[in-house]
Amino acid sequence: MPDAGVPLESVEGPLGVLWGKSAERAGGQTNLLLSHLLDTAAVAERLWDSFLAPSTRGLLDEVSGGPGRGRRLFAWLCAVHDLGKATPAFQYQWEPGARAVRAAGLRWHGPTVANQKRRWRHEHASAYLLMRVLRRVGWAERHVAWVWPLAAGHHGVFPEEDAVQPPRQGKGQLQGGADWEVAQAGLLERVTVELGFGGLAEVQPVAVPARAVQLHVSGLIVMADWIASDEKHFPGLPDVSQVSMKGARERAGLAWTELQLRGGWGSLAGPGPKAFRERFGVEARPSQRLVMQAARDMEGPGLLVVEAPMGEGKTKAALMAAEILAARFGADGVFVGMPTQATSDPMFGQVRAWLQALGRGDDLASQVALLHGKRMFNKEWRGLVEGRERVGGEFGFAGVDEFGCEGDVYGMDGRGVGERSGAGGPAEWFLGAKRGLLCPFVVGTVDQLLLAATRSRHVMLRMAGLAGKVVVLDEVHAADVYMSQFLVEGLRWLGQAGVPVVLLSATLPPGQRRELVEAYVAGAGSREELRLEALPEPGGYPSVTSAWSAVEGPCVRVDSCEGWRPDLSVALAVCSEPVPGPRASRAQERQAQQEADVAVVDLLRAQLEGGGCALVVRNTVARAQSLYSALAGVFGAGEVMLLHGRLAAGARAERTERCLGLLGVSESGVGEGRPHRLVVVATQLAEQSFDVDVDLLVSDVAPVDLLLQRIGRLHRHGDRERPPGLVVPQVFLTGLGGGLVEGADAGSACGGPAFIRGSEVIYGRHLLLRTAAVVADALRPRPGCGSGSGVWQVPGGVPGLVAAVYGDEELVPAGWRDDAGAARVEWEERQRERAQSAVPFLLTRRGDKEGVTLAGLHRVAVAASGGAEGGLDGVVRDGEMGEEVVLVVRERVGEVVRTLSGRALSVNGDVADELIDDVLAGTVRLPGGPASSAAAALGPLPGWVGHPRLRYARALVLDGSGWGELGEHRVHYDDVLGLTVELAPRWPVR
Repeated sequence: MPDAGVPLESVEGPLGVLWGKSAERAGGQTNLLLSHLLDTAAVAERLWDSFLAPSTRGLLDEVSGGPGRGRRLFAWLCAVHDLGKATPAFQYQWEPGARAVRAAGLRWHGPTVANQKRRWRHEHASAYLLMRVLRRVGWAERHVAWVWPLAAGHHGVFPEEDAVQPPRQGKGQLQGGADWEVAQAGLLERVTVELGFGGLAEVQPVAVPARAVQLHVSGLIVMADWIASDEKHFPGLPDVSQVSMKGARERAGLAWTELQLRGGWGSLAGPGPKAFRERFGVEARPSQRLVMQAARDMEGPGLLVVEAPMGEGKTKAALMAAEILAARFGADGVFVGMPTQATSDPMFGQVRAWLQALGRGDDLASQVALLHGKRMFNKEWRGLVEGRERVGGEFGFAGVDEFGCEGDVYGMDGRGVGERSGAGGPAEWFLGAKRGLLCPFVVGTVDQLLLAATRSRHVMLRMAGLAGKVVVLDEVHAADVYMSQFLVEGLRWLGQAGVPVVLLSATLPPGQRRELVEAYVAGAGSREELRLEALPEPGGYPSVTSAWSAVEGPCVRVDSCEGWRPDLSVALAVCSEPVPGPRASRAQERQAQQEADVAVVDLLRAQLEGGGCALVVRNTVARAQSLYSALAGVFGAGEVMLLHGRLAAGARAERTERCLGLLGVSESGVGEGRPHRLVVVATQLAEQSFDVDVDLLVSDVAPVDLLLQRIGRLHRHGDRERPPGLVVPQVFLTGLGGGLVEGADAGSACGGPAFIRGSEVIYGRHLLLRTAAVVADALRPRPGCGSGSGVWQVPGGVPGLVAAVYGDEELVPAGWRDDAGAARVEWEERQRERAQSAVPFLLTRRGDKEGVTLAGLHRVAVAASGGAEGGLDGVVRDGEMGEEVVLVVRERVGEVVRTLSGRALSVNGDVADELIDDVLAGTVRLPGGPASSAAAALGPLPGWVGHPRLRYARALVLDGSGWGELGEHRVHYDDVLGLTVELAPRWPVR
């Protein structure tokens, strides 16, 4: 093979015929391979100048040998991704192009090339050719080893080195003979010289970047390739005399302008002493100043773990910390991850308001993307996008590689649907499938980060969207043991990439804090495992734990301060109820539920006699629906609101917004139209980022951290005037049998209290018993007092309560210990099983976390099974995720189909553009288990089959009374109660 000095004139002929895109996919005329490689390099230069974070540019400069050197290396890495198309294995696939290639003297044995059982993919060929050429020109093996996977992985999967070799059955025909070697080397040399290098030897880097940085660069290569393959902006160039780097730069410049792509804030000045008031209109509280100072004191990009009470203002502190960290360490944007879709919506508005208050004049607030599956029901998001679908070739740029990449058309897998950006919204390009995290500012569910820790296709795009930003994750305590495996893995990669991270929680168990800190610093040090023997415990609450990596090793610092308001003395009381045993009949369970409902109705009737607003949290949807019906019969529907996860998407969004409006705080600092009396019956939706203020709380028993989250809604806004009798914050605990205190004081092994079955299924008996123990301790009579205080100090007592329940020390009364011991064994076994069940999906395997390159990262790839964005939801969230269905109504056979709101479609369900949101507003998630299993057999209506947003939807048709069938089960949808499921008699009640 020729070396770096191959005469370019000897390959000018082949360069004029080697094609990169067929005429059918390049605007009607062939696009030469050289043209596409230079176009991609030119786009990379645009990315460098106008998109990459300063921190990313700095890292690539270091890899390349110094300031100003990284830009050319980055452009070269992007350009060479498709070198493997210069092989018979690719060139034979389009006959018009193949004829021209053969006519130029580059030949192959047709039957051998065409009749391969295993196709030699062009990205694998790119890696093979790069290894061959770079080794021959003298590149060090350590640099060859990290560069070739970048080319091999540009279609979303990183193979092992053995997998990129040409199949032996090809007998050398797939890669070509000596003439092909000259053409391949000449093509690479031409690209290299066009970029300003003296030859391939000059391109060689001086340092090997960390593997997380390689993953980041890989995602940027994919991004450059996708942009440069858009035939609208890069039409075919069949004449090699017209191909040049100058022309490619002109094409890339026009495309960049038309696509309206941009980065974030670029170089950000550090916020001044008055910045907090300028952003939020109030002075910073002590805990917020503590967080900002911790961000200023970190000696390198690292991790901040902020623990502070509900309502303390953690979000504002985190956003200010993000500003400081971005300014200090060169981040260009922010990702804010929330536990649920419902909590992402209000955060979207907060982040936009914060960016607007920066006052930079470049309208950063319009560049925020909202990433979750129900974002079109967010009014603020709808104001930024028109909601008109783009499909196939227009928005998806179908045709990136029509040969050899079936099911991977621009990463869209045929299912991606974008939205058209409105005036001033995020660039339209970012709204396509798999691209949302690349937007400079993003608010979405934490799943976006968790998926970046999965061994999934195009995972590099997720890393490219996170690296170069500051990452803020709220409510991190909400990650269960299964989700935590992905969170820990994600933190390892972010630590190695030097991404500043801010974690927020009000109720973080000490063990979880340690796990998160150790994961980040292990990643920063590229260590398989790391144990911080001297990790200090916070000395107060609120607190900030800071961790970063220094030359001498990991550095950790813990600071704390006083909260901004005094503790509330929250009065505890138990409202016991009958708890049916495991063999109870359905009739007995219904009777017990009715008695439980009556008890809560009587309680609220007495407590709210003079007015007031109460929140009732039930652990299951069925309990919430049952209680709502009972309450509405007494108070009237106007004074009771129901909120849970089995409401249709549109109704749920409207109710959540209404609830926040009635019981939340407006920009003026007071509630808008707070009612004289209101009872909100909710499920666990009320635990997280649900900024409401209630006078009274009734809650089913839950693990103490979740229970304290619910208590955080009680008297949240301390200066509000309360009704008589509700001046003292009170919590009434339900969902457990009687005799809690008496049982705790019993000397014999009588066993712990009985909990409703739904609570034990969801949380396990172990944590419920330990939570009941700390409740019983507060209620237990004290010597000389006659009765217990029945009070928790909130928030001051929060860390101690969480540490006690999640600790290992003996906590339960003597009479419960046999019961508690068995429950602990069962819980620990279940925790191990759940953690282990996540391992097959993690991005790296045990023993591979100190890997140096990306080779073999996808030895066993996770294939997305749903839409382009949603197929992996079940991978990062444990448990039985119910199927989503779209509810529609057909009153009688042969009549038109209607939406839940009553708007007519057609007999086949055909949907006019103006009705699409109304149809999707009927989306509801079924409970996991037999009903969801039956729903898997559903499909789209006939009129939806060709619709870009409905063709994969599962339609559940209801009759005029709201009833429908799911196999042997029946479902009913009520506009007020939401979805109910009647399982066939052979199935147990859930």
